[in-house]
Amino acid sequence: MSSLAAAEDHQITVPAKVIQPAWVRVMHWINALAMILMIMSGWQIYNASPLFDFRFAKAITLGGWLGGALLWHFAAMWLLMINGLAYLITGLAAGRFRKKLLPITPAGVLSDLKAALTFKLAHDDLTVYNSVQKLLYAGIIIVGVVIVLSGLSIWKPVQLQYLTALFGGYDIARYVHFICMSLICLFLIVHVALAVLVPKSLRAMIIGR
Repeated sequence: MSSLAAAEDHQITVPAKVIQPAWVRVMHWINALAMILMIMSGWQIYNASPLFDFRFAKAITLGGWLGGALLWHFAAMWLLMINGLAYLITGLAAGRFRKKLLPITPAGVLSDLKAALTFKLAHDDLTVYNSVQKLLYAGIIIVGVVIVLSGLSIWKPVQLQYLTALFGGYDIARYVHFICMSLICLFLIVHVALAVLVPKSLRAMIIGR
């Protein structure tokens, strides 16, 4: 009887498994805020000199006018760069990227994508990413690096002329920047949709467990 009571006490006191450590949660939400600010202010900047035959509705832009949008954009840029760099360094130093995102194989991606499309993809263990998640998260890190570099080449095309030339010139750098922004928006849509479909993943990113 005493052994049963001890077992029950042990089960009660076992702490919940940490899914997302504190540094990941804090940096995740800072990155999310910075990206939203940059996207909305970037749409206002785009409207001042559009690349295509459309403009973004004023209701979803930030800044009110070109000057105001630039102020918001640059402020969010520094936040994203500093926090993003800290995230990359910490993730590499802690081995999180290697553990969470590797390996990525074509066969694994195709298999998990098929399972996801047929609503058969398991989400029992949130500490383990499936191949589709690995591809998306690794891909968005690369896109994040490219959008920062292309943004810098647009911001300082003379001072950073070698970087601008790497993108094929100022005009092409603008298209690269826009494409990366579009990919980030698509990622955010998928990311939010998955959080809605698997609410415990959102809970883990808020409280860690």
